[in-house]
Amino acid sequence: MTCYTAVLRSPAECPRCGMVQPLIARDDDGAEVCGPCVGFAADYTCKQCGRTGNPHSRGRCAHCVLAERVNALLAGPDGTVTPQMEPLAAALTDAPSPFPAIQWIKESPNTKLLARLAADVHELSHELLDELPPSRNQRYVRQLLVHTGILEERHEDLERIPGWLEHELADKPAAHANLARPFLHWFLLRRARQRTAHRHHPASADRDLRRRVSVALDFLAWMDQRDLVLADLAQEHIDDWIAGATSQRRYLIRYFLKWTTSRRLTRELTVPSIPRQEPQDLLDEDDRWPLLQSCLTDDALPTDVRAAGAITLLFGPSTERLCHLTPEHLKFDNKHAHLMLGRHPVLLPPRLAELLRQLAEQPQLRPQLSRVQPGPRWLFPGMVPGRPISTHAMTQKLGRHGIPVRTARNAALAALAADLPSPILADVTGMHRHTALRWVAYARRDWAEYLAARAEDP
Repeated sequence: MTCYTAVLRSPAECPRCGMVQPLIARDDDGAEVCGPCVGFAADYTCKQCGRTGNPHSRGRCAHCVLAERVNALLAGPDGTVTPQMEPLAAALTDAPSPFPAIQWIKESPNTKLLARLAADVHELSHELLDELPPSRNQRYVRQLLVHTGILEERHEDLERIPGWLEHELADKPAAHANLARPFLHWFLLRRARQRTAHRHHPASADRDLRRRVSVALDFLAWMDQRDLVLADLAQEHIDDWIAGATSQRRYLIRYFLKWTTSRRLTRELTVPSIPRQEPQDLLDEDDRWPLLQSCLTDDALPTDVRAAGAITLLFGPSTERLCHLTPEHLKFDNKHAHLMLGRHPVLLPPRLAELLRQLAEQPQLRPQLSRVQPGPRWLFPGMVPGRPISTHAMTQKLGRHGIPVRTARNAALAALAADLPSPILADVTGMHRHTALRWVAYARRDWAEYLAARAEDP
């Protein structure tokens, strides 16, 4: 955008004549004034609404053009915006800047789906959207409708799984489908919804549930290859299944067998515990501290990257927990700032506290929408209105700026575990107490081995 364009889009009261005009000139004293006050007679008045500034095309301002295009986009069969689409129409029409909204209507692939929904005679609902093929556009439009209050909020990560399962079952035997559906709906999803209702932030339940269903389908196929039915399963069959594992994935069959046993489809069977693995690939301390210093001091880095990187390098929270941080997790007083990752606050370095304060205070407006996002305000908002950045996007963003999330997190947790008792580590980081106990055991054993190696050096 040129300086001239920026001035045209920001009309203000002229200090000389008092008219609201684009201040495209300066008087002899250097003050910004409108064109007519210096003899430049260009007319920036909209022929439709009479406002000045923001010229777009054919003598009309961008606000009027936007209103026309929103109406065309969201018009129902009778050519007018339907009542159920009015909240979205208002949010688009009253956008803080009309130009990004006009561009979004013109270029976004999501608008094609919105136009289809507006022209549909059926009432908008989650169920109507569920009938559409799963896609990125469908997910974006659904959240846009939730964001503007047209649809009610729901836990979308969980509610997408039934549609995913039907896609997976398309080429599976009917007998497998008859087991997979109740396993998902009445066992996995039911428990996941109960847990989600009591969490401060959602776990990555959708990914875990998909894995458990996928393993169950693999197991049913494995049984078919051996002419087995559920009633015939014996412990030796489970041992054979686990013995053929090339990863920890096969151990997830415990969830399916727990359900089949509760339904009396199988006898009591035992799946061994997943072998515990030590943390791998810790970021070297000689790399960790310079990265942290860069996050705290390098103004060339984006503020969200600096804050997220510093939190990861210092405290090692899961990426899911990091992405779901809100301003309510920050506590400021006259002297100090604290961050709530678990049950107890952690003291923040002053520079990190200032970065998080900036993120907490920045307005969370979408450029094509007028209203502040309802519900939680995220420290790290995503591209989808009303949603935080995804864990995948956060990992990629930090990685592009040289911060390897997994190894950085492991190094931070190892450093904390070397200094803190496991109960305090669990309370501070929010991790499970058993996980904290393993981290402390690992860190202190590693430290003891290091000291022993140093003692043996001549």
